Amino acid sequence: MPTTMLHVPTPDGRADAFAAFPEGGGRHPGVLMYPDGFGIRPVLREMARELAGHGYYVLVPNTFYRHGPTPVIELPEYIGEEARPAVFARLMPLIEEHTAERALRDADAYLGFLTTRPEVAAGPVAVTGYCFGGLLATRTAAAHPGPVAAVAAFHAPVAADGLDALAGITARVHFGHAESDLTPESLGELNRALEAAGVDHTSEIYPGTVHGFTMSDTDAFDPAALKHHWDRLLPLLDRTLTGG
Repeated sequence: MPTTMLHVPTPDGRADAFAAFPEGGGRHPGVLMYPDGFGIRPVLREMARELAGHGYYVLVPNTFYRHGPTPVIELPEYIGEEARPAVFARLMPLIEEHTAERALRDADAYLGFLTTRPEVAAGPVAVTGYCFGGLLATRTAAAHPGPVAAVAAFHAPVAADGLDALAGITARVHFGHAESDLTPESLGELNRALEAAGVDHTSEIYPGTVHGFTMSDTDAFDPAALKHHWDRLLPLLDRTLTGG
């Protein structure tokens, strides 16, 4: 699977990014994949390669490029309970500094870069994200109703900007929530807001999961939930980007 590291020009500098795409040349539908707060690392590269193997050009930006290139913070190979306090002590200031205004400036740059890559086919793109990256994906879809045809977010605070912020989304949506993150009552409120806004969506709690369930290098990982994530994500992209 071909992969490369790139630099995306933004109004605030250059964001390093990882890209994966199918072998054999040609042009492929584009997917912007926002990593979780831990950033680009082997598990994210593997997920990008997995998605590229299904026929997509996948761009994974370093969200915190303003603080340096990947890896912005040092991470253990396995992020377990003992490692989390020290990791989050370094990570949370970066998340707090990454305001909605910064995120939207970056989204403009990422989408502009993605859609002009010679390996990316003309037409709509998709945005997906994990944890904090899922919020960034949701913001990107709301701000770019034209080019973004699909958005998927997993164990993400998708309503952090308020339910009204979701009304700008015209893309097809899948939200996969961790059971530890969202009560059934909150899920009902979220889904009623999506319905009222006319958003074509699926939004569900993945049973028995905790925050971070897709990430195999953390103690939150749930293999069955990761499979369910692919079972939801791949048909969504197939319907919206390839006409399947």
